[in-house]
Amino acid sequence: MASRSLACALCAAATGLFAGCSSPFDQPDNSSRPRARSLPAGVHAAPRTPTRDDQATPERGVIALAPDASPDEYIRYALEHSAEVEAAYQRWRVASERLPQVSALPDPRVTFGFFLDEVETRTGAQQARVGVQQSFPWPGQLRDREDAASKAAAAAWRRLESARLLVAERVISALHDLAYLDGTIRITGDNLDLLRSFEQVLRARYRVGAGSHPELIRAQVELAQLEDRLTQLRAMRPASVAELNAVMNRPPSSDVPAMGPLPGRVTSVDAEGLASIARHSNPALLALDEQIEEQRHLTEVARKDGLPGLTVGLDYIVTDEASNRSIAESGDDPILLSLGIRVPLWRDKYEAGVRESIARRLSVASDRADQANRVTAGIHRAWFEHTDADRRVRLYERTLIPRSQESLRASLAGFRAGEGSFLDLLDTERTLLEFAVGAERARADRGKALARLNTLVGEPVPTVAADDSAPGDGIGEVRP
Repeated sequence: MASRSLACALCAAATGLFAGCSSPFDQPDNSSRPRARSLPAGVHAAPRTPTRDDQATPERGVIALAPDASPDEYIRYALEHSAEVEAAYQRWRVASERLPQVSALPDPRVTFGFFLDEVETRTGAQQARVGVQQSFPWPGQLRDREDAASKAAAAAWRRLESARLLVAERVISALHDLAYLDGTIRITGDNLDLLRSFEQVLRARYRVGAGSHPELIRAQVELAQLEDRLTQLRAMRPASVAELNAVMNRPPSSDVPAMGPLPGRVTSVDAEGLASIARHSNPALLALDEQIEEQRHLTEVARKDGLPGLTVGLDYIVTDEASNRSIAESGDDPILLSLGIRVPLWRDKYEAGVRESIARRLSVASDRADQANRVTAGIHRAWFEHTDADRRVRLYERTLIPRSQESLRASLAGFRAGEGSFLDLLDTERTLLEFAVGAERARADRGKALARLNTLVGEPVPTVAADDSAPGDGIGEVRP
C-alpha cells in the first residue's frame, strides 16, 4: 500500500505540471517576452514618468526651472511633474499588466475525497481520493485574449501621448497669456510715464497762464484711468501665474519671472495638409484605432466562448491492503486519467455575446469617424486663428503702430508749437496704446493657436520664423 505522503507528493507534482502547461492546441507562449510587446508598432520602450517619491529625490536628476527658462524647459518640467501625465502613465501600466493575466490558463483544481463507507475491492478497501484537474479553452482563445489586451495597452499608450500633448499645449497657452499680460503691463507703464510728463507740462503752463484748466483736468482724469488700468493688470498677474503653476503641478504662489516676447513661429503647411498629417499621427485617433482592433479580437474571444473546452484530470485512489494478502496487486493504488468536455449548450447566450462585441466595435468605429471629423474641423479653426493672428501682428507692427508713432510725433510737435490741442495729442497717444496692446494680443493668439495645432496634429507642425519686422512700440521714446 502506498502511503498518504506519496499521494500528496503526486498531487503536488501534478499541480505544478498543469500550472506550467499551456493549451495543447495553442501556439507556444513565451512568457519571458518583455512587456514592451504591449507598445504600439514603432515604439520600442516606454519612457518612465517619475512618481512623486522620485521627484522628491534631487539626485535622480529631476528638472528644475531656471529664472531665464525657455518655453521648452517649462514644457519638460510640466511633463515631468504633471499629475495628469502621471495618471495617464499609470493607466497605461494598468492596461499593460493585464497581458500576463488574460494569457494564463485557468488555475488548476485540486480535489480531496474520503470514503465514509470504504469501498471493498478485490485488491483492498478504497479509503480516499486525491485529484487534480486543468481546463483548457478552445485553441487560440488565449492568444485572442492576449492580443485584445495588447491592443488595449496600446490604446492606453496613445492616450498617454495625448495627455502629454495637452499638457504641453496648456503650458504654451499659459506662457503666451502671461507674456501678453507682462507686455501689456510694460506698455501701459510706458504710456503712464508719457501721460505723467504731459500732465506736468500742462500743470507748468497752467501756472504761467499759458494753459487751460479743462485740458489739465482732462489729463488728470486720463492719468487716473490709466493708473487704474495698470493696477488691474498687475492684480491679474498672480491669477495667470497660478494657472501656469497648476499645469506644472507647483504651488500657486511659486514665482514666475516676467515674461519677455516669446519666439514667433508660423506654420508653413495649409489646413488640408495638416489634417492629412493628423489622420496618421493624432494620438486620440490612433487610440480609437487600437480600440477597434481590440474589439475585433474580443469578437473572436466571444465566438470561441461558444465552442467546447477540454478538462484533463488525474486522480489517485488510496487503497488499503486486501484481506487476503496473497491476492495479486493487493494494496495497489490505482491512478485514473480523466478527460472532460465543456458543452456550450445555451446558444442564445453565446450568440448574444458575439453580437454585443460586434456592436461595441461598430460603436468605437463610429466614435472614431466622429473624432476624425472633429479633429479636421478643429485644425481648420486653429489654422484660421493662427494665420489671422499672424496677419494682425504684421498689420500692427508694419502699418498701424509705425503710423501711430508718426502721428503722435506730429501731434506732439504741433502741441509744442501751440498749433495743436492737447485733446488731439491725447487721442493719438490712446490710439498708439491700443495698437501696441493689440499687437501683444495677436502674438499671444498666434502662439496659442499654433500650440493647438500641434495637439490636434499629434506632432510638431512644420513652421518658419515669424517675420514681424517689429520696430518696437516707441512709446517710451516719445517725450513732450
